[in-house]
Amino acid sequence: MHISKVCLLHDSFPTSEQYPFNLEIFNKTDCIGFSRPVTFFIGENGTGKSTLLKAIARHCSIHIWEETGRIRRHYNRYEDDLFRYLKVEQDGDRIQGSFFASEIFRHFAEILDEWSVADPGSLDYFGSTSLVEKSHGQAHMTFFAHRFQRRGMYLLDEPENALSPKRQLELLKLFRHFTADGAVQFIIATHSPILLAYPDADIYSFDTVPIQRIEYEETDYYRIFRDFLDHREKYLNSL
Repeated sequence: MHISKVCLLHDSFPTSEQYPFNLEIFNKTDCIGFSRPVTFFIGENGTGKSTLLKAIARHCSIHIWEETGRIRRHYNRYEDDLFRYLKVEQDGDRIQGSFFASEIFRHFAEILDEWSVADPGSLDYFGSTSLVEKSHGQAHMTFFAHRFQRRGMYLLDEPENALSPKRQLELLKLFRHFTADGAVQFIIATHSPILLAYPDADIYSFDTVPIQRIEYEETDYYRIFRDFLDHREKYLNSL
C-alpha cells in the first residue's frame, strides 16, 4: 500500500466552529487503516467523504486540479486545512498519483486541449486524442484507462457520475487490471452500488460516528437498490 493508515489529529484542530473541523465524525475518528488496493468512502452528502479525500491528497502532495480566480460570496479560511491535521503512514517520502473529481474534469480537459495546440504530444499521456471531442463518459474512461497505467495512488471523487452502468462495470475491470501487480492503490468516494461491489474492497461508512468499516450488504446503497428492484411498485405508488 502506498499509504497504510490515516489518523486525524483532532486534539490539534484550530477551531470547532468552522467546517470541516466542526464535523463530529472528524472529532470522534482516530484512524482509518488501508490494507487493500481498493478502498471506498461512502455516506450521505455533506458527511465529509470528499473533504477527507482531498485532505489525503494534499497531505501526500498529490495535485488537485482546481479553477482559480472565482469570486465567492462566503469564504471559509479553514475549509482546505484538514490536511495539516492528518498523520499518514506511507511507503516512501514521495507518492505519485492523481486526484480526480468529475465536477472539475471538464475544465481540465478543456485546458489540456489548449495545451495540445502548442504541444500535440501532451495528449499522448491521455490517449492521444482530444478528451473534449468525446462524450463526458467516454472522456472519463479514456482518462482512467491511460492515467492508471502509472504506478501510484489514485483518489477518485464520485467517478461514476458520467458513467452508464455498463461503463461502471468496465471501470471495475480497470481496478482489477491495474491493482494486479500491487503498483496501484485506489481510494474512492462513491454513491454507486455497482462500484461498491468490487471484490475484496474495504468500505468505510461516514454515516456512523466514528467512521467505521462495513460490509457491502450492510450499505444503504445495496439495501435501497435491491429493495427498489424487488418492490418497484411500492416506491412508485408513494410518489
